[in-house]
Amino acid sequence: MIEILGYADRLAVRPGMTIAFKVSCETGAARYRADIVRLRCGDDRPDGPGFREEPVADAAANGDYPGRRQAIDCGSYVRVGPAAAFDAVDSFTLSALIWPTLPGLDEATVIGRWSGPAETGFGYALAIDGASRPCLRLGDGVRVWRLVHPVALAARRWYRLLASFDSATGAASLHCEPVTPQWGDPVFRPTAGRCPLRPLSSGPRIADVPVAVAAHVVEGGQGTWRGAGHFNGKIEAPRLHAQALPAEQIGQILSTPLTGPSAASLVAAWDFSRDIPGTKARDIGPNGLDGDCINLPTRAMTGHAWTAEAMNWTNRPHEYAAIHFHEDDLYDCAWETDFRWTIPPDLKSGIYAARLRCGNQGEDHVPFFVLPPRGHARAPVAFLASTATYLAYANSHDHYEDPVAERCHGLTVLAPADLFLMQRRDLGLSAYDHHRDGSGSCWSSRLRPILNLRPKRALWSLNADLHLTDWLEAIGQEYDVIDDETLHREGVSLLERYACVMTGTHPEYYSTAMLTAMAAYLERGGRLMYLGGNGFYWRVAWHDELPGAMEIRRGEAGTRMWTSEPGETGLATTGEPSGMWRHSGFAPQRLVGVGFISEGFDSGSYYRRLPDSYDPRAGFIFAGVDEEILGDFGVFGGAAALELDIVNPKVGTPPHALLLASSEGHSNVYVIAQAETGANHPGMDGIESPLVRADMVFFETLKGGAVFSTGSIGWAGSLAHDNYRNNISRITENVLRRFISPEPFPSSAGTR
Repeated sequence: MIEILGYADRLAVRPGMTIAFKVSCETGAARYRADIVRLRCGDDRPDGPGFREEPVADAAANGDYPGRRQAIDCGSYVRVGPAAAFDAVDSFTLSALIWPTLPGLDEATVIGRWSGPAETGFGYALAIDGASRPCLRLGDGVRVWRLVHPVALAARRWYRLLASFDSATGAASLHCEPVTPQWGDPVFRPTAGRCPLRPLSSGPRIADVPVAVAAHVVEGGQGTWRGAGHFNGKIEAPRLHAQALPAEQIGQILSTPLTGPSAASLVAAWDFSRDIPGTKARDIGPNGLDGDCINLPTRAMTGHAWTAEAMNWTNRPHEYAAIHFHEDDLYDCAWETDFRWTIPPDLKSGIYAARLRCGNQGEDHVPFFVLPPRGHARAPVAFLASTATYLAYANSHDHYEDPVAERCHGLTVLAPADLFLMQRRDLGLSAYDHHRDGSGSCWSSRLRPILNLRPKRALWSLNADLHLTDWLEAIGQEYDVIDDETLHREGVSLLERYACVMTGTHPEYYSTAMLTAMAAYLERGGRLMYLGGNGFYWRVAWHDELPGAMEIRRGEAGTRMWTSEPGETGLATTGEPSGMWRHSGFAPQRLVGVGFISEGFDSGSYYRRLPDSYDPRAGFIFAGVDEEILGDFGVFGGAAALELDIVNPKVGTPPHALLLASSEGHSNVYVIAQAETGANHPGMDGIESPLVRADMVFFETLKGGAVFSTGSIGWAGSLAHDNYRNNISRITENVLRRFISPEPFPSSAGTR
């Protein structure tokens, strides 16, 4: 059991900024201890370099704090109001187009004004009951009355729904029909009944209740609302009329709400094709009752009228008028702040954490990155923390939920954090996970505890990157830390003051702004050390209105755990195509000379030097290195491990690039990536295919710059071997010393 959890309101801070920490004592501890520490190495395994942290003894935030357990409002929906126009509603008609993905679970609200549990609350709502049937729910706070349609809905089909209630007579009706009837469908007939209740559609109790789409609300305390009864699936064109309209008008009501006989009674008509990149659900009705999209539902989704003639929402927004809601969406845990810390002006840049401890063994580290002051560099080299990739993997369930995980990774060993996440899906998903309804998770956010963004955890993402900061400390090299989200916001100005930028082990996810900034840095003569594998692979976007939220769509290619639905590969935030950067015309080879080819998680291997390594241009790289075999050691069994990159002149490796070394001897667990071959065939694994390897590459750029790439995530795991005295460490230090030297690389080296 995880005893204590925390997160911060930001991942990156600068001197003078204040960071807020939010903490939950999951087992009810009355108090906990917080200390600010500087992280050097997170690998606490017996055969690793050893866990190293340095307490910041004079941090004002250090101290004991009262403990409490904080709840999470998980699940996406639209919340509107309250508003006077809603208070005037007595008789009503609710309508919507729906595409349910998990009908038959607990009762799920489609649209309504309802407060409290479905069995005891009050108000009115159009819903899907636990037997997959549409229903109208009316309640007065004591009793609940339902009108249930007899036909159960199928998953992943579009339906029109309409429910009406006449408060004067108590007459209620419910209408449902498939948008596209199919052979074998049951007969869909309207259902009618008479309700003995009055749902308190006006008055002091309901006056404070918002209208909600894809959920209803319950009181959250201190005047707040929480979502409940979440609907899983797509909803389009939800409407509210202040009149009981006849069911035969359902098509007209949903298609032309501003005209026709029903227009006079229209209260609100939400058009989800409006303002797709934003956080508002726009009301095109007479009252302008815009709603707030809570917890990042997925927008830019194909609606009931999608023709497949447009594959991106920017071309025909009206065909993307649906939002996909999930009960396990999450943007912000919205916990209360427990303590804050203002970054001292002279604090050294680096990777820090708030170390939280309670009880006998409860411990958590909440990491954050201290950048130098804006516009300044305090060291010649910057370590670029791959925070976009950290978010993509945040709280990933993939390594134990993926049916082929053990074939790739070997026998799954579940750590306490894994067991905890299996029970606590309210902590949000990674971009590798499936929602409960089977759809892919397009969003990830940093405003929640991220249990795999921690030291002392699996050697992946941050914990693998701490091998690099440990090595920088070991060789005495001063460095600044910068991060992806700041790079996206500030562009090349974040990089241009550094002689050299070092990536982490796995800079896989890049936005357009990030990639543009990195390319501009190299064009201006910067030096880049790409010390990882599978980098610059997926195109993502950061939300302009919601800090720390990142979006991904998975296209028709690329190593992926899920694939977007047809027509839904365009990013809602920008309209850009997502998927592989290679398919957007910018293969990683264009930037760093190598790109992803294979992955395997059994054991790493070594590199063998190639003739280009003896070229005089590469003399500085191998100074003091006499061995032909490089990196036949390390925490992964070799420096070429986990995910591997190779050269490919066809897609962008510069013709003057030196291919210094390549790995060999990989197992049959390593297989050529799906995107690199037109068809599966025998001979694609590490035993038989010469393509399964990691390539080490160097090349010069214009204006005295250069690039060095290792082509392997496992490279950093070999740096500390033999107390940092080894050929991998020596090569890396040789490159770093030359890259921070003011002496320009010759620009005439472009011909061989």
